[in-house]
Amino acid sequence: MRNAIILAAGKGTRMKSETNKVMHPIIDRPMLAYIVEALKAIGTNRIVVVVGYQAESIKEAFPDLEFALQEQQLGSGHAVMQAMQLEGEDGETLIINGDGPCIQPETLEKLYEANKDSSLTLLSAILDDGAHYGRIVRDENGNVTGIVEAKDATLEQREIREINAGMYCFKNKDLFEGLKKLTNDNVQHEYYLTDLAHILAGEGKKVNAMIIEDRDEVMGINDCIELNKAYEWMTDHINTRWMKEGVQIVDPKRTVIGKDVKIGHDVIIEPGVSILGASEIGDHAHIMHNSVIIDSKIEKNKKIQPNCYINENIIVK
Repeated sequence: MRNAIILAAGKGTRMKSETNKVMHPIIDRPMLAYIVEALKAIGTNRIVVVVGYQAESIKEAFPDLEFALQEQQLGSGHAVMQAMQLEGEDGETLIINGDGPCIQPETLEKLYEANKDSSLTLLSAILDDGAHYGRIVRDENGNVTGIVEAKDATLEQREIREINAGMYCFKNKDLFEGLKKLTNDNVQHEYYLTDLAHILAGEGKKVNAMIIEDRDEVMGINDCIELNKAYEWMTDHINTRWMKEGVQIVDPKRTVIGKDVKIGHDVIIEPGVSILGASEIGDHAHIMHNSVIIDSKIEKNKKIQPNCYINENIIVK
């Protein structure tokens, strides 16, 4: 059984927007949609989204998901406590923040697999400088014994370059048993999910850390500058994939292709083009500059003239 809890209750005040942070769009869908689709792609059985600010707007946008309400913001551990519908389930539960849209299905699959023989596997990253991130503390056998926040770290611990990337996979029953042992005995009076690493390790249960190769894949979004960085990463990731498939994208920096778009072979895409939604581009098509194609089909050998706007299920034959 594969479960997932997505944390999406915060307002995201640094976005300076009335819209919930996870509903801000990247290319052609809310950032939350990328995470949901990645989880579904690897067969996640139940997905619970913890909501708070503007909860109804998220529920309306994702009617096929389960939800839990966090009325007060009392920390990440408190947020997970609200997903009580998963208590008692077997299998693994992956916990992920709703503002990390760049995560790929392959990484989530590896995280599930890495936790087969562990109570908890957390995602980590290696940085040249650990900066303000929590440090992963391991014993002499390489097992994780806890996560130390940067402000609480000793001088020796601050030298640790392996940091917490903020994504976790638990044995579900260990997760809910551990949540009962969390306290808010700290300056912020909040319940921290990261404390479970120390709690589970102290009980003799195996805590593992899986190092992610591409640190940008787990980037979080807190303001519009970081939103733009994720947008650039996503467009580059998609465009690079298509160029490897033989699509000639003349200027990738000025080309936007949606995640669900299908493109044939020997296609030429000129600068300034956006192809979005469920569009399909046939073999040998040529899309000239500054054209926009949304939810439409361009059949093979067609040449789309500059500055065209094609929308709403149009088929260009």
